[in-house]
Amino acid sequence: MEIKKIMGNTKEFFNEHVAPLHKITAVEETEDGGWKLIVETVEEKEYMKKYAKDEMIGVYDVYLNKDVEITSFKRRDIRYRSAIDLES
Repeated sequence: MEIKKIMGNTKEFFNEHVAPLHKITAVEETEDGGWKLIVETVEEKEYMKKYAKDEMIGVYDVYLNKDVEITSFKRRDIRYRSAIDLES
């Protein structure tokens, strides 16, 4: 049940403060009992749609504390939605 809460809090935070959440691709517990997530968002959807361009996907590292509150996030990549993700 905790992962559902983690994912729910993250989705709510990103939809309200950053960009619409596309998907959460990883949830890992950290050594200090917190959590690290990899999140994908749809960046500038309306702008891209207006100019008939492919949507841009932002890839973020997100850190939560033991209380499942987001303590920090950082965009580590941005790519076209149709681009192949070669993350390993």
